[in-house]
Amino acid sequence: MAEGMYGSSMQGSRESSNFGSSSPSFGSNQQQSLVDHLAQFCKENPATAAAWCFGVGFVLGWRLKPW
Repeated sequence: MAEGMYGSSMQGSRESSNFGSSSPSFGSNQQQSLVDHLAQFCKENPATAAAWCFGVGFVLGWRLKPW
């Protein structure tokens, strides 16, 4: 099974990103890049993504409870 960008076999390699650009606005190209990046991370690390979703949901549910 091939390891992706977040796998242990490719830990030293990095791809170029658009986050270091000089434009102050967050354009649609960068938003799409972030969405693609997160989707790839979730596909490669489903347990980590599920733990983050559970943690964020727990904290939001605890802080936004109606009583």
